[in-house]
Formats: sequence, C-alpha cells, structure tokens
Amino acid sequence: MSLLFYVRLIGLTAGTLVYLFLLALIVGHRRPRRFERVLFLLLLSLFLIYAGGLLAVNSQLHYTSPPEATRLFFNSMIALGIMFLVPLVAQTHVDYLRQVRSALITGSALVLSYSLYLIPATCLAVAATAAHRHPDLGVVAFLDSLVGQTGLIVLVSAIVAAPLQLGIAQSAKDPTERSLFFGLFGVSLLLALSPILGRAISALLFASPENLLSAVVVLGVLPGAVLIYFALRRNFLDFGAQRNLVYALSATFLVLLYLALVRRVSGWLEPILPPEATASVLLFVLIFLFEPLERVIGPALHRTLRERMDLWQRLTVDLQQNARHGDLARLVSHAEGRIFAEFSLAAVRISVPRDLAQKPLESPGGLGHVVQIPLLRDCKEIGMLEAASTGSYLTGETTAALEFLAEQLPAMLDLCRLIEEKLALERELAERERLALLGQMAASLSHNLRNPLSSIKTVLQVQLERPDLPADLRHDCSLVLAEIDRMNVKLSQLLHFAKPSPDGRRVAALALAKQTAELFRHDAERRNVILEFDAPDADASALISEEALGEILSNLVVNAIESQPNGGRVLIAVARHADRLEIRIEDNGPGIGPELRSKIFQPFYTTKASGTGLGLSIVARRVTEIGGTLACESPITAGKGTRFRLSLPLAPGEEF
Repeated sequence: MSLLFYVRLIGLTAGTLVYLFLLALIVGHRRPRRFERVLFLLLLSLFLIYAGGLLAVNSQLHYTSPPEATRLFFNSMIALGIMFLVPLVAQTHVDYLRQVRSALITGSALVLSYSLYLIPATCLAVAATAAHRHPDLGVVAFLDSLVGQTGLIVLVSAIVAAPLQLGIAQSAKDPTERSLFFGLFGVSLLLALSPILGRAISALLFASPENLLSAVVVLGVLPGAVLIYFALRRNFLDFGAQRNLVYALSATFLVLLYLALVRRVSGWLEPILPPEATASVLLFVLIFLFEPLERVIGPALHRTLRERMDLWQRLTVDLQQNARHGDLARLVSHAEGRIFAEFSLAAVRISVPRDLAQKPLESPGGLGHVVQIPLLRDCKEIGMLEAASTGSYLTGETTAALEFLAEQLPAMLDLCRLIEEKLALERELAERERLALLGQMAASLSHNLRNPLSSIKTVLQVQLERPDLPADLRHDCSLVLAEIDRMNVKLSQLLHFAKPSPDGRRVAALALAKQTAELFRHDAERRNVILEFDAPDADASALISEEALGEILSNLVVNAIESQPNGGRVLIAVARHADRLEIRIEDNGPGIGPELRSKIFQPFYTTKASGTGLGLSIVARRVTEIGGTLACESPITAGKGTRFRLSLPLAPGEEF
C-alpha cells in the first residue's frame, strides 16, 4: 500500500470520528430549531461519506476483492451522503441567517436554495431507471459512477458554501461568529482550489494524481474540526455548555480508538502472540497510566473548578448589588436574565412566592431537562427556582451552581425587601413632611384669607339688604358673593388635602353609600343624570372613618355626575367579597384616555376649567391611609364610560 493510501485511511478515520462527535453533540443539545435539524442532516451526510469511505478502505485491507454485498453497502452510504450534500450546505447557511441571525432572506434566494434539492431527486430517478432497465447491474453501476464523482461534488459544495460564509463573516458583529465563518471560508476556499493546487503539487513533486483525492479527504475534515473548536472553546450556539456531554463523548471516543488500536496491534502481532494475549497486555497496561493521567488531568480540573467558582462569586456579587436597589421585581428579572446567560439555559424562572396554580416550566419543544430547586428560609419554602436545558440533561456543575444560587437567593430577597421597605418608609416620611408643610401653609392661607373674605361677604350681604340698591349693583354684588363662596370651597379642599384622615373606625358603609346617593340625587336630576343604587340586603361595616368614606364617595359621585353635562347614568354598587367591601361607581361619560389615567390622582392636575385638581388626589390619599385600593377602568363599553373600583377592609367580625 502507498503512503497516500494510509493518508486517506487516517483522513477518513478522523472525518468519521469528527462528524460522529458533532452528531452526538447536536443530538444531546436538542434545541428545537430548524437550523439545528438541518445542520444535523448536513453532518449526517458528511458522516455517511466518510464512514462509507472508511469501510471501503478497510474492505481493501481485509479482502482481496470486497464481496458484492459489502461493496453495495459502503457505496450506498457514500451515494446517500453526496446526493444531499450540496442542497444541505446551502440550506444550512440560509437557515442560519433566518433563525440565528433573524435576517430577512429574499424569495429568490429561498427558491434557489430549495431548487437544489432537485439534485438528489434526479439521482434517485436515474437510479430507479437504471435498476428497471438492468436489474442485475443497473444500481451497482449507477452507485459506482456516483461514488466516482465524490471529489467533484465536495468541490461544488465548497464553491456553494464559500460566498455564503464570506458574506456571514463580513456582516457578523460578534467576534466569535466572525472568526468561525472566516475560518470556514478559508477551508472552503482551499477545497475549491484543491484541483489547481493538486495539479501544481503533482507537477512539482512528480506525485500521483491521487494527491487530489487525498487532499480533498484531509481538507474535508477541517470544517468539522473548526466547528468542534468553536463549539467547545467559544461555546458557539451554546453547544459547549453541556460539558458533561462533551466529557462523556470524548471519553467514549478515546475508548473506542484504543479498542480499535488493540484490535489492530493484535492482528499485526498474531504471528508471534495469540490475539487474546496481546489484547490482555494492552488493556491491563492502562492501569499504569492512571497516575500520569491523574497528574495531567488534576491541574486541569482544579483550574476549571476555580474558574467556575469565580463565575459563581461574580454572579452572586452582581445579584447582591442589584438587591441593594430595593426593587424586588427588578432583582428577580435581573437574576433570571443573568442565570439564563451565564449557564446557557433554555429558560429560567424564579417564583417568589411560588404559585401552585402556575404551570411548571417546560423546556422549548419539551426536549430538554427541567430542574426545580426550592428557595428555603428557615427550612420553609418561600419560592422556587426553575431552569430548563436545551439538552437531554443539565450538567452536574450547572446543577451545583443553581443549588448554590438557590441557597444565596433568599438572603438577597430579604435584603431587597428590607431596602424596599426602608425606601418606602423614607418616601412616606418625606410625603408626610411635605404634607405637614402644606398643612401649615393651608392653615396660614385659611387664616389670612378667610377672615378678609368673611368681612367682605358680610359687607356685601348688608348692602344686598338695602331696598334702594340699584339693580345692576345688586347683580354685581351677588356675583361677588358667589365667587367668595367658591373661594371658600377651594380653601376647604386644600385644608382637606393637607389634613390627615382620622383613624379608621367601624362605619356602616352600605348606609353611608345610600345616604350619599340620596344627597346627590337632586343635583343629578337637575343635570338630567339618572342616579342608580345597587347594594346587598345586609349592611356591612368597613374599617374606615365616616368622614373619610363620605369624602371619598362624594368626590367620586360628583366627578361622575359632572362628566355627563348632557345627561346620562351613574351607578353606585356595593358588594362583599370575603374580607373586603367593594364599591363601584360607574358613569356613561366620555371616559378617560390611557394617557390621563396615570395623572388623574396627582395633586393639582385637572381637566376642568374651574377645578383645583385636588378631588381625586384627596380620594387616593384617604384610600391609601386606610389600606384600601382604588382602580380606574376606562372605557367600559363602546369606547365610553368610566368605572372606579373602591376596595375597603371589612371591620373585624364582618368577614366571612
């Protein structure tokens, strides 16, 4: 056998192992995307070519003339691989752009990539025709001729792939992606130019034309080797995240290679020693390699462990710093994002507290593995950390890291809550100080303005009692009196806003709501507004002062009536829900737009020409002070209407 024969043997063996390794890596990855599936088919095509070629070379070594069945088998493997090689190369690059890059692909490019599948269809049609015309030799002859064009088809695939890889590399923003595709482009360019290079080398070295086939075999291994390097060292497409799978595959391949070596050496030494004796010696000699292997692997494992521990510590410090912002929702969202990115997971969810009604986390497509780790504080579950892998199983180091983080998260959550409560107390204290200052200002304004206003009002009232007062002057005095009354109302509102609400007491909420409806019924009828009241038969006592509840209901009802100047309908509805009392106030007015709903509770914000903007802000303050909630829904139906939902705590003894 010539040297080139053994070069091809080594190249075919390496190609078979490389592409088999990548196939196993993608199968373990299990990402449910079209790109990974097409890439799997492309690697399977290359594996069939190399495995069939390796079987053909070994048949030449073992048999003087390979049996017809063996020849048909390895030729079928090679033919099946090369028939689909060109369309799969094009389709893989197109799907990478569409799914990984999310790039827009033109219709003509898609049609061109799909039209390449006519190549295997044509080959199958020719094979069927040959088998029909020559039942004895038709298929065998066709396979022989097709296998003879393997080198040419590999070159065509390289020519198709090279411009696509160059375009992806030039437009790539990620350095890993750019380096990978420039590397693949270089290999494809070498393959495309291999006929020219092969002839030049043959002419220079007076070598055999078999140089071309050997060069194609060796160069064809390089794309797989480049992909393995970037998958394991740069974690391209998250393939390298599954370290347990990588270690298991590597160990399996080393064992298989060693067993193949044992078999080969046993055959070579068979004239001297029985094969069983040679195999026993070669297998038991591994015992003496354990200590050297431990010396080599130990530092590497220690270095890897130190790197992972550094990563966990950096992640923990980052989460602790984020917890100091005092925003629990932000901390949970940030933790999910960092864990997702650092450990290359398919999905991450942190539930605090855990919602038992929530559906458990699932991996995309249901192909991966999901782990649930409880978050414990004092041996009590306060939440759940869920993580899903893209592969068949989460690696041991990833699971250990998640368990480590699950132990740290409760303390971070407690810190975040404490800071959040501290910030809320500081905001409340600042608000109280602001309101106290506003109260002092309001009291001063009331004292300095009401007394002069009262004097002016008294003088005007005396003047109006004069019978000889001219009509025009009487009219002007009446207008001034009305304005004075309006100013007194504004001052009262300002005092109400600044004055804190009395402590909550039991109040018959249903009776008070009904009384409020009766109070404003006359005003509603004057504006052509129908005021309706809906309530349960039994009364209910709410934990709020009568003054505060009356102030809340009055402001809401007045706003509902005034929002319908041309007539309409206002509904006051009372209902009990467990330990809460709900009061709804609805109207058929024009509604409140989404851009205004966030502003209506702000002090001094109003859309009325003569309003102060304190009515709803007073309502919001009173509701917050007694621990209730107030929600605004608008529009209700047909783009119109507004509904305010007031929820109040029931007084003790009223819950059911």
